[in-house]
Formats: sequence, C-alpha cells, structure tokens
Amino acid sequence: MPKKILVIGPSWVGDMVMSQSLYITLKQQHPDAKLHVMAPAWCCALLERMPEVDKAIVMPLGHGDFKLTERFRIGRQLATEGYDRAIVQPNSMKSALIPLFAGIKKRTGWKGESRYGLLNDLRSNKTDFPLMVERYVALAHPKADMQNNHRIPALPWPALQVDTANQQNVLKELNLNAESPIVSLCPGAEFGPSKRWPEQHYAEVARHQIEQGKQIWIFGSAKDISVAETIKHHLPHSLQGKCHILAGKTSLHQAIDLMALSSVVISNDSGLMHIAAALKRPLVGIYGSTSPEYTPPLAEQVAVVHTDIECRPCFKRECPLGHLKCLKELPAGKVLAAIQQLTDPAHIAVSHR
Repeated sequence: MPKKILVIGPSWVGDMVMSQSLYITLKQQHPDAKLHVMAPAWCCALLERMPEVDKAIVMPLGHGDFKLTERFRIGRQLATEGYDRAIVQPNSMKSALIPLFAGIKKRTGWKGESRYGLLNDLRSNKTDFPLMVERYVALAHPKADMQNNHRIPALPWPALQVDTANQQNVLKELNLNAESPIVSLCPGAEFGPSKRWPEQHYAEVARHQIEQGKQIWIFGSAKDISVAETIKHHLPHSLQGKCHILAGKTSLHQAIDLMALSSVVISNDSGLMHIAAALKRPLVGIYGSTSPEYTPPLAEQVAVVHTDIECRPCFKRECPLGHLKCLKELPAGKVLAAIQQLTDPAHIAVSHR
C-alpha cells in the first residue's frame, strides 16, 4: 500500500486537466497516501485547484531539455521524500529518468522511447484504450487487470475548484460584472492553426449573442490578443462595448474563476475547452483537424461540432491541403444551434460516458 506517490505530469494544459481523472482514481484507491505531481510551472495553477493533489512540484526543465546531470540532481533531491511509487504520464525517455534517479521502487508508464529498465511496470496495450483519459487512468490500475479486461472499472471526470473570493477580486480589478449572461469565447489553440475556427465566425456568434442581451468575454493567452481584437473589430461599433477582451490580461487562476461565471462557453479544441468542461459549464467544443473520439470534453452539458469532410481528422498542426475547409466550412449557425440546445431549459444533457 503506497504511502507517497509521485506523478510526472504532462506539459499541456488540456492534458493536465484530463489528468485529474488519474489523480482522483489514485486517491480513491489509496485515500491516505500523499500525492505529489511534478509539472511545468504553467500547469501548477491547475494542480492547485485539484483537491486530490497534496503537492505540486515545479519541473524546472523545459519541454525539450534533456540535461541528464540536472535530472539526476532533481531525482536525488526527491529521493529524500521516500516515494513508494511513481507514475510517468509522458511517453518520452527523459520523463522517466527522475523517478529512476529518485530510487522509487515501482515506476509505471506506457511503453515508449526505449524505456526498458527506466520503468519496471511497463504497459504496452495502449491501443486497448481509445481515449487519452482512459490511458491516464489505466496506469492507476494493476497491469494484469488492464491487460485482461481492456476496460476501466470507473472513469471519474475532472472537476476543478473555484475560488469565489478571488473571483470577486478579479471582477473588480478588470471592471467586469456578471449582471447579464456571459458567453465566453476561447478562439486560440496552442497546437496550431488547424484547430482555430475563423475569427469572423466567432464574431457572428458574438453579435447574435449580444443582440440577445448577453455579454462576451474572450479568453486566451497573450498570443491570442490579436485574434480577440479581430473578433471584436468584426462587430458593429455599437455592440463592441459588450465584448470584453480578457486574453493576455488574466493569470490561469483568474481565468478559471472568471470562466466559472459563464452561461455558455464556445471553444476550439484547446486547454481552455477542457477547463470549461471541468468547471461544468455548458460547452460548445469546435473540432477542426482533431477528433472528439480521442480527447472529448469530459462533462455532461456538451455539444461537439465539426464538419464531415473526407480529410478530417488529420491531426496536423497546419492544413496539409492548404484550404482549412474543416474549419472555414463550419458555419456560425451550427454553433448557434448548439448554444440554443445547451441553454434551452428543456434540453437533455449530453453524456460522453
């Protein structure tokens, strides 16, 4: 029975949100164990909103950094913690080094990048689990069970906590109010342009919603400011006062707390989409080159929209055919219909269980 577990977490925001399903499972199995998660600094705001995680440890090395000597030093530092078990979520060889250097006896992870010896509880039947979240949760269960049953006994969904005091402080700081319904737009995507629904389509949705008496909040990082400004500028001048650009103005903590006030969220397949799902907000998820068959939003009130053209999903960062039809040919009307479906009191929640 492990008393202390170390998880080497993923580097992407969306993946980290889905990782909460693994952490919930570990705590259900070992309620008295301490759970520590190592991840990049930008993911720690998410870990702090997961009650299952007892400690977030900042990974000081960048995504592409090997730096064997530094990994050895970090591992020896962690050896003093006395971990009984490690779970390595990334598939890279370098991600498995720190638990080895920390002397952790049981080291679990999926087969990948010649990790024989680095991991001694190596799993090889990843394709038995089509969803990424299933692959994460499978690592919590005994290897024999996962090889024989090919199914997860239970799949808890992420549920991020909201800091209501911080929420009120940020509303004041940014001169916002929640008096009229909030429609949140998340038009960015770190992955690349093949995930980004066109700005003019977002603007059409925003115009319609403002005319219905709602306000628009546009979320994103500093990289998404120009996209947000383009959406706002596409609106009639008389409606622009109801459109608030929050991209680049909030920390991840602040974005989580503000997004929790949304009456509906419209998002590309991105980290913010998974945050909205974990906040249990009604959500329209827009898919271009990627597929909800692999990384669906894990929530009840979800409508997934995409085109059905032959070449999608291709899972490419940029359109290999150069036309981006999977996004350009997805009309605003389809998203507006999904919003109506989600916000209609008679709507029956959609489940991805």
